[in-house]
Amino acid sequence: MMLKTEDDIAGYVADATGPLVVRGGGTRAVGRPSQGDLLDVSNLSGVTLYEPGALTIVAKAGTPVSEIEKTLAVENQRLAFEPYDLREMLGTAGETTIGGVIATNASGPRRIQGGAARDFALGVRFVDGAGNVIKNGGRVMKNVTGYDLVKLMAGSWGTLGVMTEVSLKVLPGVEDVTTLVIDGLDPAQAVGAMSRALASPYEVSGAAWIDGAVWLRLEGFTASIAYRADALKTVLTGAGNISLEPNADWSRVRDAQPLHGAGTVWRVSVKPSDGPAVIAALPEGCGSLMDWGGGLVWIGQTGADAAAHAALQAHVASLGGHATLIKGPEALRAAVPVFQPEQAGVAALSAALRARFDPRGILNPGLMAA
Repeated sequence: MMLKTEDDIAGYVADATGPLVVRGGGTRAVGRPSQGDLLDVSNLSGVTLYEPGALTIVAKAGTPVSEIEKTLAVENQRLAFEPYDLREMLGTAGETTIGGVIATNASGPRRIQGGAARDFALGVRFVDGAGNVIKNGGRVMKNVTGYDLVKLMAGSWGTLGVMTEVSLKVLPGVEDVTTLVIDGLDPAQAVGAMSRALASPYEVSGAAWIDGAVWLRLEGFTASIAYRADALKTVLTGAGNISLEPNADWSRVRDAQPLHGAGTVWRVSVKPSDGPAVIAALPEGCGSLMDWGGGLVWIGQTGADAAAHAALQAHVASLGGHATLIKGPEALRAAVPVFQPEQAGVAALSAALRARFDPRGILNPGLMAA
């Protein structure tokens, strides 16, 4: 059901007698096949407050990210966390919404420098599983209180509440950007080079390994970039042949574009030093790329079964990380834990939080069970 106001959503949730599938733009069909009545919040849309001088914007949860980016661009500002776009990978249509971005904590290459989506969330309004409207945080930086609940909602995938409004800190745009490219490195060599670059004082805003090459992004004033690029070349002496690419398309990294043709795709988060170990353990025929200096590994496989999925999650768990099945056949998604199984203590905390915010267990139960 499509609802137009926060009160409509609260009433609908309060009156629900069964599971609800919360959907914004419908572009992130991750998790088990959906079961329940559709709760469509995409009509709850629009920027409600924008203060460029305070670097803050407030928007209803169904507002398309593209609309927010256009609004910010007028003032040469941007979303700092560079949210990824899964539409081409998943074959979904529609508009990616800001509520979906925050609910999934969708963060791109710039996270390695500036932080994740949750780090820029100042406040949130949402409807809990009992139909209560809850407000937490603030609408501008100077009025922010209660950060913890805002952070909790970011990455909850709609299992704790239906977001209706979010306020965000934004950042100024940049004058120029360029990318240092080092070709022909294997994963271990790539992580070594990226680690050296990220440990330097030269403000690398993206560090990825894609198509066998390391990409290191520099952003800012043109003169500063020229100086930092030369300095980084010195830091990276011996790493390989370094070239400058002013037009490198970082959406290829952000959206894992080289893996879009794969039938099954995982998103793996580990310590950067463990990225090469994840790739080394993959069966023959898998494709991969690394972001966040090696801490984020995208993996694609033409065909995969439950055994391959379990083996990957077990290996990643042994490294202290987690693997999420982003794309896969419906039968596979229905049969396996899409999200990394939680350790007993964490699982108990998660269950207690869900019981508090959604006592009837009706919000996105397919994700909760995954």
